[in-house]
Amino acid sequence: MTDAQTNPLSRQIPCIYVCQNRSCELNGSAKTLKAFQDANPKGVVVQGCGCLGQCSTGPSVRVTQDETWYWQVQPEDVPKILEQHLQGGEPVQEKLNTRIHLQFNF
Repeated sequence: MTDAQTNPLSRQIPCIYVCQNRSCELNGSAKTLKAFQDANPKGVVVQGCGCLGQCSTGPSVRVTQDETWYWQVQPEDVPKILEQHLQGGEPVQEKLNTRIHLQFNF
């Protein structure tokens, strides 16, 4: 388990974890983390973390307030995630990690 999964702070204060492990890093996770940090969302902790176990879909982002996981998050996705999800309460569907958030169309 990573620190992000066991940190009791993440259960009390909303946290955004941006994977900084090798695969995500190769896909630009440092820039994604910087975009979240530069946005400085109020009342939310933003930090880089170790592997989130979604290596082929990075950069991976985990939002703890409702256990939403995003994949392939680029800096240009950050404003929409912050506005639509963290402020509006509606996850960004096209960025949801479908390995975790199963979606069925009938």
